[in-house]
Amino acid sequence: MSTDHDTPTDGDLLDDDALDEHQMLEARAYDAFQEGDLPRAVALFGEVIAIAPEVPYLHYMRGLAHKYLRDWPASLQDNLRSEQLRGEFDVATAWNAGIAATGMADWAEARRQWTRCGITLPEGEGPIEGNFGVACMRLAPWSDAEVVYMSRIDPVRARIDNVPLPESGFRFGDIVLHDGASTGRRTYGEHEVPVFNAMQRLQRSDMATFTVFVQCDSADEIAALGAMDLPGIGMVEDWTATVRRLCRRCSYGTPHQHGDEAEVTEQGTWARERDLGIAAQGRAAVEKLLATWTAAAPGRVLEAIEQREHPLSDPEPGQVWWLGEEEEEERVNQG
Repeated sequence: MSTDHDTPTDGDLLDDDALDEHQMLEARAYDAFQEGDLPRAVALFGEVIAIAPEVPYLHYMRGLAHKYLRDWPASLQDNLRSEQLRGEFDVATAWNAGIAATGMADWAEARRQWTRCGITLPEGEGPIEGNFGVACMRLAPWSDAEVVYMSRIDPVRARIDNVPLPESGFRFGDIVLHDGASTGRRTYGEHEVPVFNAMQRLQRSDMATFTVFVQCDSADEIAALGAMDLPGIGMVEDWTATVRRLCRRCSYGTPHQHGDEAEVTEQGTWARERDLGIAAQGRAAVEKLLATWTAAAPGRVLEAIEQREHPLSDPEPGQVWWLGEEEEEERVNQG
């Protein structure tokens, strides 16, 4: 979907007395938005709207600023006003109204907007629980922007399918609201899937994240661990294989060797030391899982089980975090 606003038509033009003030305020409002000063952008678009209340794209732009502030009631109100003032359907307005309605759990309005966009929904009146495919999501795009896979249950709601790093504050199984515009592409099997920015966690999973350090001789050993079906275990992920990150063992204070060992790993040789992320309902379930696994074959070593809870982060003032990967690169280069 596009989030570009339309340009004023002849019917939107103001009288000469108000035109100069309108143009000055509108330029300042756009500047504030592009600089990431969203509260100021909201205030300035409000001043422009007071001068030209019948101009639909002004309401749309204030709704867009409210969206990135994650003020869902205000964003929905602005987008509905933009919808009312337009003479024809506008897809960007409908999508942003649908996102805002979803964020505030107004399922009737969300369903109305998605239907207007031509999206086929499961029947019902409450939350949408469908199959909208697999995609990727940038968690906390204003921060480290860890990218995980997700199952989309709604046009803008998805369940996290990876075990996110604990620093993100997110969990395996979280239900997350994401933006409607793709910010990039990632490979999924033989296909590419879109990447969306996470906006807000809507439902917290009961699966806490445990960081586990083990040693074993092959990928088959890890596969055997992941295949074990024990109560309270949600997922086992071999972060050593799936995550490119600075040394986690050092951050947790677990002794080990660097140097030649890291060089061998980069060349594709199996590294015995593995960093795992395990989603589980409690530590006891993780301990039982690892005890069963290590006892089943020689050479399997459990070094440590760690758990550290981290809060979800929020955007800092002045961050322009909603851009796509190519847009952000272009912005940085221009800066």
